[in-house]
Amino acid sequence: MEQCYNNAVRLAIIGLGLIGGSLGLALKQANWQQAEVVGYARRYEAGSLALKLGAVDKVESTLSETVKGANIVIIATPILSIKDIFSQITSDLSDDSIVTDTASTKLQIMRWAEELLPPEINFVGGHPMAGKETSGVSAATADLFHNCTYCLTPAPRTKPAAVQTVKEMVKELGAIPLTISAREHDRLVAGVSHLPLLLSVALVSATTNNSSWHQMSCLAASGYRDLTRLASGNPEVNADICLSNSAAIVSWIDAFSEELQRLRKLVAGESIEIENALALAKKARQKWLKRRC
Repeated sequence: MEQCYNNAVRLAIIGLGLIGGSLGLALKQANWQQAEVVGYARRYEAGSLALKLGAVDKVESTLSETVKGANIVIIATPILSIKDIFSQITSDLSDDSIVTDTASTKLQIMRWAEELLPPEINFVGGHPMAGKETSGVSAATADLFHNCTYCLTPAPRTKPAAVQTVKEMVKELGAIPLTISAREHDRLVAGVSHLPLLLSVALVSATTNNSSWHQMSCLAASGYRDLTRLASGNPEVNADICLSNSAAIVSWIDAFSEELQRLRKLVAGESIEIENALALAKKARQKWLKRRC
């Protein structure tokens, strides 16, 4: 991989939404490796806007042309479309090139990479722990990844030099690279990212489908807004998360349900212990805020 950097680097981004667009903006702003950034989007409007915003240097109309000659390929699409993308680009990838992704689940992605990508390709799974409730390239910003953890799950056959290249790219985004196994990633992220998404959705559904919602909506303030923020995310992207990490998510839903039932008993029984439960949760959250990675 080092040899290709003697010449101009070509970096391809497949998927020009919030994440792909923000990656392009950040890397262009940093002028990382003086790379030419080439983009691909399913919708012409997204590609055109990415070009106008300066997230990419050019936009190609096919996946084949996008990855041809690319030293690094970043796939920033909904999870369940990645398998098909792997199949389509495999014959056009350059030998010893790097392929990475930004999907919120990793185990399924790693299996597809092992199955479909040529052995000479260096695959490094990726997941930036960053995002917004708004989606699309119009919401992209160059600072989206600043100070966020960026998980990396290298394939066993990936060369150390390729992993190091991706780490350097991640640092250039302002993010903090963290190497982790795909299985452990999916288990942990299900609790701190995927479960909160579904809790947000459940709260919106429970309240807006209530016959009193019209009156309640006038009373809903910052607490309701903050707790329901994740429900405004991209439905396609979030559905793919649920479908590709179901076992881990269900496990966390069960754990949460048990805890909610414990709190229900305290409230229903008008137990003074509810104050202790609230105090313990407050203490745990404050401890987390002080020692965040």
